[in-house]
Amino acid sequence: MKKNKYVVYWLLTGCALIFIMVLVGGITRLTHSGLSISDYKLIHGTLPPMNEQAWEEAFELYKQYPEYQKLNSHFDLEDFKDIYFWEWLHRFIGRFIGIVFILPFLYFLFTKKLDRPTIKKCVVLLFLGGFQGFLGWYMVKSGLVDRPDVSHFRLAAHLTTAFITFAYSLWVALDLLYPTKKEILKPIRNLIRITYGVLLIQIIWGAFVAGLDAGFIHNHWPLMSEGKLIHETVYIEQQPVIKNFFEGKSGVQFVHRYIAYFVVGLIAMIWVRSRKIQRTPLQDKGLQSIVILVFVQFLLGVLTLIYVVPLWLGVAHQIGAFFLLAAMTFTLHRFSK
Repeated sequence: MKKNKYVVYWLLTGCALIFIMVLVGGITRLTHSGLSISDYKLIHGTLPPMNEQAWEEAFELYKQYPEYQKLNSHFDLEDFKDIYFWEWLHRFIGRFIGIVFILPFLYFLFTKKLDRPTIKKCVVLLFLGGFQGFLGWYMVKSGLVDRPDVSHFRLAAHLTTAFITFAYSLWVALDLLYPTKKEILKPIRNLIRITYGVLLIQIIWGAFVAGLDAGFIHNHWPLMSEGKLIHETVYIEQQPVIKNFFEGKSGVQFVHRYIAYFVVGLIAMIWVRSRKIQRTPLQDKGLQSIVILVFVQFLLGVLTLIYVVPLWLGVAHQIGAFFLLAAMTFTLHRFSK
């Protein structure tokens, strides 16, 4: 750690900033602020409008697109400023993350603070960061054409890439913090890997739910509605039937509900099976954290649904997913060679 401590601090700072960006992104989505800035200027767009004329120009540009024309035609300039703020902050943090990643990377590279494997991993991180920025604008573009909402597929790609970038940054930092790993039983490691994959799928469907506003229907638990385990709209909303589970609000919510049970069950299985092997203190901490966090996250999901997605619960649920992925990443790292 002593040799690489500044590199580790840099990577963990990147993790913290990505967390903040995802948090602000969640608020941006839940306040319907994501289409307030309808152009993209990498440098010039760093600062918000600085005078009344600039605000009027930005508002007039917003009026040219479907969200204003079909949903927000009642907005005045002050209403526009409210939604503009969250989208501007989200983009500003994205730009700041780019600087925080690129400049220290170049410094560490030229001062030979990075070994060859770490350089390769950092190049992957830089690519993921750039790709994340591209996906953000690609997502916004989908809401500027005909309908005043972004594609839920593009939203899922944007959000999932952010989670993956965070997890990979954390993994690289853990490689430097704990260069010596422990030999473990492959069945446990493989079960953790499977659970990690299922968790990522759950995150994708969570983004589908957010993108389709599917949390605002079937606000009952454990049944989808009174007396119904599976609501009939799950399989009749879209044709062919398979589309319901990717594009139908009821079908997407159904999938997200039941993958949650799989995630809880798999983590419980990891806990039970790990009791039968010798564990290090760090492995124990990882296991304890995923067990606690999965139940907290499950509870947040249920509360978010039955209270019809209030802002604070929606954001808390997204943060819970973030912490659970972080704990799963740490646990998988400690159970890898």
